[in-house]
Order: sequence, then structure tokens, then C-alpha cells
Amino acid sequence: MKISVCIPVYNFDVRELVYDLKKEIQNNLIDAEIILIDDASDEKFKHINNELLNQVKEFILLEKNVGRSKIRNLFLKHTDGDYLLFLDCDVKIDNGNFLKNYLKEIQRNRGVEAVYGNFRIDSAYSKTLRNRYSVEKEIFSVEKSSNFSLLKTVNFIIKKDVFEKFSFNEDLVNYGYEDFVFAKTLEFGNVKFSAIQNPVIHIDDTSNEVFLKKTEIAIHSLYQLYQNSENELFIKDIKVFKVAKKIIKAGLKNVFLNFYTLIETRIKKNLLSENPNLNYLDLFKLGLLLKKIK
Repeated sequence: MKISVCIPVYNFDVRELVYDLKKEIQNNLIDAEIILIDDASDEKFKHINNELLNQVKEFILLEKNVGRSKIRNLFLKHTDGDYLLFLDCDVKIDNGNFLKNYLKEIQRNRGVEAVYGNFRIDSAYSKTLRNRYSVEKEIFSVEKSSNFSLLKTVNFIIKKDVFEKFSFNEDLVNYGYEDFVFAKTLEFGNVKFSAIQNPVIHIDDTSNEVFLKKTEIAIHSLYQLYQNSENELFIKDIKVFKVAKKIIKAGLKNVFLNFYTLIETRIKKNLLSENPNLNYLDLFKLGLLLKKIK
């Protein structure tokens, strides 16, 4: 069984990640290859990562940024593995049996077609809004689960022939909800899924200000999905979307937006502070979405 490690790269130094993977591959005689696709990073990071050109099977440099969904689908053209392991570029591995753990789950859980390994937060950035959100809303604590809603694209492995059938929605060019839609696609396709504790460490130093801007982009992505009625099946369980639909159905949209206008400045001030409240983040997202829905 061969693994293709697929790492989309954008403005990040991936040398440590690649060398740690190569070390485990060599130490444990694992049949694996590493492929990097750079999504038009700045010249600084292209130069930094240039030393990896002869350390991986392929290192493809894109001239134009294609986005989070399309770049993952591109790996299908460059991989030979039976399984594709997708890792975000801004992660670290602190487990010398990281790849072996995935192989054990595939061998033990017969018929499993996709496995998610979870992630942890680098302690240096644990207090930011972005990472508080991850700890409270995204990282799961149980040993094992078949719940597709846990799946995040930061760290998962999938059979290549399954990924060929159920790839990422390339309409989602910008940040936000591509992992949720992908997970729903797998679920509706009756893919056998497992979420296990085989985490990577996520190194995300995103400031609160930048994260709020990314949140605005994510809500716009959600709104774009909403505009196509065929997508409602995929997004109907997203919390902010469900609440927005209930408010609209009850005829309370204008009431909510009038109230939100009164507290919007306070909400943003809190979210940009050193002690942000995640309930305010929910209100912020809800306000953004309801402003867009006519």
C-alpha cells in the first residue's frame, strides 16, 4: 500500500514538515512519496522552499493562485499512491509513528476509505481568537468517531479512487466551508469514514484582525453557496445558516439587524481584544450573513 503525501503550499516554510516526513518514511521503510504544489507563494517563500526540489517526488510551482479547493484536486494528476494524505503546510509532526498510525487504522478498520487525524494548537498561539475557536469548536477529544462533521482538511487520508469520485467543490475559490462541503459530499456518497487521534500541530499565528477579515470572506463563500439552491443540501446543517434561516422564516430579520447595528461596534472591539468571546463571534457571523441575504 503506497501513500502519496500531498502538501499544498502557500507562503510558509515547509522544510521541517518535509524532513520529518522523510525521516519517518526512511526509518520505517514506508512506501510513500511526497508531492508539493505551491499556490503562487511570494518569492521569499519560494526561495526558502527551493532546497526541497530534490527532496520530494514532485514540487510544482503554480504561476497563479487557484485557491484551496482546486489545488487539492490538482494532486490527482501527480500522485501514484493508493491513498492520498493531505496536510496543510502550516503544521508540524511530533510523532515518529504518524504515517504508521494511519496505516494501522486502514489495516485494522477494514474497508475504511477516509480517515481524519485531528490537530492540536501550537501553545505559542493558543490565546488568539482563531485558535480559541479551534480548541472549542473544531478539535475533538474522543478516541475514535465516524462523525463526518469532525473532518477538517488540515490532516486526512483518503483512498485515491474515492477522491477521484468525490473531490473538492472548485466553486469554492476563497477561504471558508470547503472542508464542510467536502465532508458532506463524502457522507452522501456513503464513504466509510473514521476520525482518530493522530494529530498534527497547527502553527497558526493569525491575528484577531486578520481572522475577522477571513471570517468575512468565509461568510461570503457561504452566501455564494446559498445562491445556488442545489447546494442547500450541503450547507443546511451549518450552524450560522440554520439560525439565519430560522430568523428569516420568523420574519425577524430586520429586528435582529436593527439590534445588531446597536452592538456591532462593541462586538468587534471584544473580538479584537486579548480576551475575545466566541459567542460574539457567532453574532458577528450571523450579522454578516443576514446582511447579505435579501
